[in-house]
Amino acid sequence: MEKITPFTINDLAKITNHRSGEIKFGEKMITIPKDNDALDFLKASDAKYVLFGIPEDIGIRANFGRPGAASAWESAIKSIANIQHNRFCKGNQLIVLGQLEVSKEMKEVENLDFNDIDDRAKLSQLVEQIDKDVSHIIFNIVKLGKTPIIIGGGHNNSYGNIKGSALAKGKSVNAINFDAHSDFRILEGRHSGNGFSYAYEEGFLKKYFIFGLHENYTSKSVLDIIKKIEDRVRYNTYDSINIRREKEFNQEMEQALEFINDDFYGIEIDLDAIPNIACSAMTMSGFSVEQLRQFISFFAKYKNATYLHICEGAPDLGEDKNNHLIGKLIGYLVTDFIKSNQQIA
Repeated sequence: MEKITPFTINDLAKITNHRSGEIKFGEKMITIPKDNDALDFLKASDAKYVLFGIPEDIGIRANFGRPGAASAWESAIKSIANIQHNRFCKGNQLIVLGQLEVSKEMKEVENLDFNDIDDRAKLSQLVEQIDKDVSHIIFNIVKLGKTPIIIGGGHNNSYGNIKGSALAKGKSVNAINFDAHSDFRILEGRHSGNGFSYAYEEGFLKKYFIFGLHENYTSKSVLDIIKKIEDRVRYNTYDSINIRREKEFNQEMEQALEFINDDFYGIEIDLDAIPNIACSAMTMSGFSVEQLRQFISFFAKYKNATYLHICEGAPDLGEDKNNHLIGKLIGYLVTDFIKSNQQIA
């Protein structure tokens, strides 16, 4: 697959902290040998999960957000490599494919200004190119019967995940999004705030559930649009669940599942739904890490779960650039997904 920078066994060795008497994921995770065709290797492998990184924040910049999400993949893979390989979760269930090659595009956007109309158009064009690359890669992974775990980038990449999955399945797919924002904004040129609306408009997204919208940051126009198509797009709000306690978290998960589980679905996670996580739209109020982990475990355990995407975390925006807490959090989410999903018969 073109546009991928492969992750090699040497790359894995460099980030794995070996310790006597312990076995780390980095010692067991699978990489694609240098001279092997990636698709042939994936097809022949017994491993079910394919790790894929997207080190870009162009879609976030195009949405007037703070850059920094490009660093999430590097932080996450370092943490994942040092998870203990044991009876609860095994590293050899994972193939580390590599990362999307976006260094040229990231260089191009360094001096672009969102407030300039021409620059904004260039940003959207670059997002569209990334859309094509991501959808092509996800298509190939899903077509081979594997489950992609996509880490990094902005929520613009939901479009490529959904399109790639839909093309591989031969029909539109559903999605559930754990997010403070709908990312269902108007079709004004591609950015991180309209990945789902573009996927819906183009027929790749059938049903969409937004879990935990923040009432203060959802526009009337978006709410009006959703109301008109509530047979296909639904939501609940964080405020109704955790603040006013009008709804109960576990019951809301059950209702969301009932809505999307009639077909294949993707699980989309925006880390800006969690308080004090460094990201482009950091919040002080939101669901807990434990609730997020329960959410992933719950939706991963059904056979229609097609992929997991964790995005918008931005370690570079944290106060301590050397901490790996976001990477460690992503590691928990990845293993929660695998532990729950592997139980499917």
